[in-house]
Amino acid sequence: MDTITIRDASLSDAARILGIYSYYIKNTAITFEYDVPLLPDFQTRMRHIMERYPYLVIEKDGIIQGYAYAGTFYNRAAYDWTCEVTIYLDVNAQKGGPGRKLYEALEARLKDMGILNLYACIALPQEEDEYLTRNSADFHAHLGYKPIGTFRECGYKFGQWYDMIWMEKIIGERLAAQPPVKFPG
Repeated sequence: MDTITIRDASLSDAARILGIYSYYIKNTAITFEYDVPLLPDFQTRMRHIMERYPYLVIEKDGIIQGYAYAGTFYNRAAYDWTCEVTIYLDVNAQKGGPGRKLYEALEARLKDMGILNLYACIALPQEEDEYLTRNSADFHAHLGYKPIGTFRECGYKFGQWYDMIWMEKIIGERLAAQPPVKFPG
């Protein structure tokens, strides 16, 4: 029987996480990044995120199958209760529910911190092609995210223009006297 574990990522996981992400950079328009970052640069990105937000990995039998994290939506104090969420799964681990499990764990951690609003920035084709499908938007919709905005033809990759949509999920109650978010440290 497979052992599934969700845990906090560490910088020692960066090479495996970057390996997962690099597939999407090189072969898809899911990310609009063109070049695979160098490992030290990627570790710096991870470190910066982990200073404030959860950065989780899901493992199957001790091997990382995917990762998810939250990040600053916009760097102003009034946005503290809002964050952007990101998930990537190993291309061979996309069936069987690891994405749902990972996102549910991330959402629980964010809710415990006092985060209320989750936003996902998703590349979207006008017509599906070999580089981009609607799977990510469908996945987020299945988890309760609602589309809230579209930026038409704002990303150019592989000689084609792609849309980007924002999707939103509210995970907490907005109050007149909102308690502060419990950031680490």
